[in-house]
Amino acid sequence: MATTLIPVEDYLKLSTTPDCEYVRGEIKERPVGELDHASWQAALLAWFRDHRESWNIRVYPELRVQVARDNYRVPDVALLSRSAPREQIITHPPIAVFEILSPSDSMTEILDKLADYQQMGIPAIWVIEPKKQVYFRYSSGQLTRSTTFDLPGTAHSVSISEIAALLD
Repeated sequence: MATTLIPVEDYLKLSTTPDCEYVRGEIKERPVGELDHASWQAALLAWFRDHRESWNIRVYPELRVQVARDNYRVPDVALLSRSAPREQIITHPPIAVFEILSPSDSMTEILDKLADYQQMGIPAIWVIEPKKQVYFRYSSGQLTRSTTFDLPGTAHSVSISEIAALLD
């Protein structure tokens, strides 16, 4: 199948729901979330918003992150330091990103995305598998099961089960 490449300027003018990603000239559709996906996204947003002042963070859903000059990703949830510059499109590494798997996600695509986040310098990269209630931290090209989220550079941590308790 032939791929049509478009300039980044055209991508930045797009308005799609859900937002697409831009990877080296190619538009990549993101899987549409189902109930489990949306519930996890809402729980993450609620928990981190409730702790935004004490943790000195901002939390956003589906925010464009420019991980490289020609590469824009859209994590399901991004945590930003309150001291980071306010940008319409994020160019400074978030503190953490969360990807919530959908049934149509492919392992190849998700691993490529996680590698892009790591290359940008994002210190905490998480994958949530909602169907099985398993949580992974991505580091050095590896997914490792984990049950506790630690906010990089701080003593703040939370059990992922505490966030899961907010699932609707």
